[in-house]
Amino acid sequence: MGADREGGARQRPMRAVAFAACGVVLLAGCASMPDNGDLRDVESTQRQDTEVRVFAMPPREDAPPSEIVQGFLEALTSDDPTYATARQYLTGAASKQWKPDAATTVLANGPDIQVDRSTGRDDTDDYAFTLTGTKVARVDEQQSYTPLGGHYSQPVHLARDKKTGQWRIDVLPQGVVMGQSDFQRNYMSVNKYYFASNGSEATGAGAASAVSTSPVTAVADPVYVRERVDAMTQVVRSVLEGPTRWLRPVVRSSFPTGTALPKGVAGLAPDDQNKLTVPLNEKASRVGRAKCTEMATQLLFTLQSLTPTVDTVELRRADGGTLCTLDENRAETLATRGSVKRPEYLYFLDDKRRLVRIAGGGAATSTAEPVPGALGQGTQKFRSMAVSWDEHTAAAVGFDGSSLFVGPMTAGAPLGDPVLQSAGKSEDDRLTPPSWDARGDLWIADRDPARPRLLVLEQGAGKPIEVRVPGLDGRVNAVRVAADGVRIALVVQHKNGNRSLLIGRIERDDRSGDRPVVSVLELRSAAPQLEDVTAMSWAGDSRLVVAGREQGGVQTMRYVQVDGSTPEGPAPAALTGVQSIAASDDERLPLVAYSEDGIVRMPSGSQWQKVVKDGSAPVYPG
Repeated sequence: MGADREGGARQRPMRAVAFAACGVVLLAGCASMPDNGDLRDVESTQRQDTEVRVFAMPPREDAPPSEIVQGFLEALTSDDPTYATARQYLTGAASKQWKPDAATTVLANGPDIQVDRSTGRDDTDDYAFTLTGTKVARVDEQQSYTPLGGHYSQPVHLARDKKTGQWRIDVLPQGVVMGQSDFQRNYMSVNKYYFASNGSEATGAGAASAVSTSPVTAVADPVYVRERVDAMTQVVRSVLEGPTRWLRPVVRSSFPTGTALPKGVAGLAPDDQNKLTVPLNEKASRVGRAKCTEMATQLLFTLQSLTPTVDTVELRRADGGTLCTLDENRAETLATRGSVKRPEYLYFLDDKRRLVRIAGGGAATSTAEPVPGALGQGTQKFRSMAVSWDEHTAAAVGFDGSSLFVGPMTAGAPLGDPVLQSAGKSEDDRLTPPSWDARGDLWIADRDPARPRLLVLEQGAGKPIEVRVPGLDGRVNAVRVAADGVRIALVVQHKNGNRSLLIGRIERDDRSGDRPVVSVLELRSAAPQLEDVTAMSWAGDSRLVVAGREQGGVQTMRYVQVDGSTPEGPAPAALTGVQSIAASDDERLPLVAYSEDGIVRMPSGSQWQKVVKDGSAPVYPG
């Protein structure tokens, strides 16, 4: 934390750094060398299982108020599971009232400490400071991340203990506060998993108590946990507590209400066979085997988001008996994550504006072939298109952007009449590229300024349903539905001309009659750092790849999380003039883009490679 705060001349409290894998404890500010013992080789690359933990030092005797405040802030960034050291900087009453898990506020450069001049005298028993900074984000009590902006200002008050004469904090904000670099060091993002309950499953929406016999759709719910503070137990406990508020209306958990870890359980870890055993309380002791396997699937998918070292989960009753055991092979037959199957082809429009495809994710050595049926014949020129998840059907927007065609990709299949028309006067005011959801429904936006609409066509046919989007400030410029069918990414153009990336929750209400009421609710920003988004695509369960321009900058490409945070790992290599992007949930498939160089591909760990010069609008299924 101290590295984030300005003012290098301030006295910093010492911090203990414990290397758990080695059993060595180092104190910042001092160094020592052993004078006996055997010589051993030092590995040039740090072992991945080496766990470095940082612990703050308690307040020193007669520390002045400024050092007490700074020591407390330093302790907030340590790996102390219960913040025991941080509490030593507080009065007894303040420690009882302080709830560090209430929220984590992330500031751009850490909190700056400003003295309240009306109290700042050492000859009194009263001292006050104000913590200030620029807000970046907030992680709430459910561990859900939300981007923020604006100024941070919170008071901190100190009093001198009448018995000991030591300064301690007696008034402070709830939760913890730290700089962005400390947050990135202390916290990690993990996908919790629940099951879609909004009708996106193949067999329809599942009630909370129902168990489907066919694969259900697993939906990622990203949260942030403290990386070196028993992360596995944290994650398990978070899954049992249920989905975050934003996602809750469209997912269900198979864990009975009230299911929790028994009191005192900590330090969950897989055994040498990569199996994690999870004890549960009485609430889960009477579930049937089918329900139990769904519960285990949720945990296994979640734990694999945390670490690849867990491939089996065993759930146990309160009496210690085994409820069920599930391995990853069985879990993959019970639920799907991302696309149902690996895409067979990459699709794009060739120089004749026909729909063509390349096998193997667009390998540079592959030859493009027209898709079977009228969409690949070239009698109608197209501007953009989308291919259904099963790769049997395609939707394409005519070359002038006014007409939407849908047809099967089978030999001899006719094109048919347009299923949708736009009355926009210019190409940019007409139809966006379409997108298929997991149900087989087709989404598209009409950008006509006289009547901008987000539309969905059930099974790609019939009269379009106009989607309700409360709170939408602008018109939709691009649409991509997630593979789980309950989240949608929209590029929205605002009145000032800037375009932002928003994520919405898809809700369907079938109670009103034959046609459902479809809504996209609680839009939230997924790329707040970009002023103008030009292209985007889903690139994982909770990740997107985005091309856009930072404020006052040039176009850049990066990965973003659905919650607006930035995932770990490198950004894609720079590429100029990006107009569209295609990514797959399957990380083995290359990232593909249409830029001023034509269609290019970037396999994992490689650079951009040209696929074809005269082509446009590349897409994977979805």
